[in-house]
Amino acid sequence: MSILKPFLERNGVLILDGGLATELERKGADLNHHLWSAKLLAEKPDLIREVYRDYLHAGADCIATASYQASEEGLTAAGFSVFQARELMRFSVSLAIEERNIFSREHPDRIRPLVSASIGPYGAYLADGSEYTGKYEVEDSVMRDFHATRLRLLADSEADIIAFETIPSIREARIALDVLGESTDKPAWISFQCRDETHVAGGTPIKECTELVNTYSQIEAIGINCVPPALVSPLINEITTAGTEKYIAVYPNSGEVYHADTKTWHGTGDPASCGIMAGEWFQKGARLIGGCCRTGPEHIASIRSTVG
Repeated sequence: MSILKPFLERNGVLILDGGLATELERKGADLNHHLWSAKLLAEKPDLIREVYRDYLHAGADCIATASYQASEEGLTAAGFSVFQARELMRFSVSLAIEERNIFSREHPDRIRPLVSASIGPYGAYLADGSEYTGKYEVEDSVMRDFHATRLRLLADSEADIIAFETIPSIREARIALDVLGESTDKPAWISFQCRDETHVAGGTPIKECTELVNTYSQIEAIGINCVPPALVSPLINEITTAGTEKYIAVYPNSGEVYHADTKTWHGTGDPASCGIMAGEWFQKGARLIGGCCRTGPEHIASIRSTVG
């Protein structure tokens, strides 16, 4: 049985958490570093725990590990040994598991929330914005080795499900999913970063990406994340039109716009509006709904009150 099914049978939806890094920044963390939120695994793990607690109490059914930007390559470049890098990646899972278990004991009325092992794209390791283009000047074998190292560690953990997130291209999706099948039988989902209403960041139609994902039985959900909310409904339509038996996952940004030159966010992301939009996404077929950058516990609470 699908690991997601108990949530969908009880509530019709599985509520994901919101942004981790931007919520850590809101709490005062300085993440101006190529490791981003993974930096705090070594420096301030209790702050990560605090964010997990906030999301669980807001109604999240699933929390993501702080491993999105954690990789052996990135951590060793930051001065950690290979052993330390691997231990930090394992720790990213145990940290989330511990907080989930504490919450579950305190709230026996809730289905035990899931922990997803977050795996960001190769471009997140590069920390140069290329996860929004998918244009990497490397051979497939380099990406394959990169994903295989993390998958071996995270798949052999207590994480309930693997989450490939912000994947910008069909090329990287195919590589990551092939490695997944060779590494573990653990369930997974994949979500794409998209440039517009019909194409992923690398330029391939989301319909074509959906057709690819349909061929991987291990994948329980396909979706989109780290996109403006206005793109979500059209992209759900494209995925649905392509035809899929996978659940559809959506977790966009707050609606604010990031200016890379000043490294600042502009605009507003009203939590109440987020809940209203989530209702529309649910009606269109989304069954995993949450938030990405600049969304916080108040956005997740709004989604829960609307669709959960």
